[in-house]
Amino acid sequence: MEELIDVLDENGIKTGEILPRSEIHKKGLWHRAIAVAIVNENNQILLQQRSYKKDHNAGMWDISVAGHISTGQDALSAASREINEEVSVNLGYKVDIKDFRYMFSYRKEQVFSEDYIERQFYDFFILRENDLKIENIKVQQSEVEQVKFVDISELNTIIENREIVERDAIYRELMNYLFRV
Repeated sequence: MEELIDVLDENGIKTGEILPRSEIHKKGLWHRAIAVAIVNENNQILLQQRSYKKDHNAGMWDISVAGHISTGQDALSAASREINEEVSVNLGYKVDIKDFRYMFSYRKEQVFSEDYIERQFYDFFILRENDLKIENIKVQQSEVEQVKFVDISELNTIIENREIVERDAIYRELMNYLFRV
């Protein structure tokens, strides 16, 4: 069954309408999503390479986790669900919502095609995870090709080479955060 999402107005307020994800994007309706940067004890950021089967930005690098907020969910629950779906860790790893650090929210409009328009309000979080090792991460093959940790310098290079999904506001805030800690 396709994910159901709350439709928002241009101010981010729920309209009461609930539609399938594909219809929301086809009509270009406002909705809410999350993005999470997972940072390890070396201040390296976990990046994921999007599946080559994705509708848009296929094969590009992306923030650790991003996804839609389903109907009836709040942003923290959606962030936890997306991490557990896309990037789970072996040995019984579970994310606790108290571990997320809320950074900011912003809105973004992007037209990928006539039938795929994104109008999203993003809630951005940082999750610090010490002792997280690449070899313990299991990715959801339908969503993610591979994952890797990068330092700020490598992240800058990936951004400059346009090898990463465009999320400039998030990357700026993430770098400010990493320079402060």
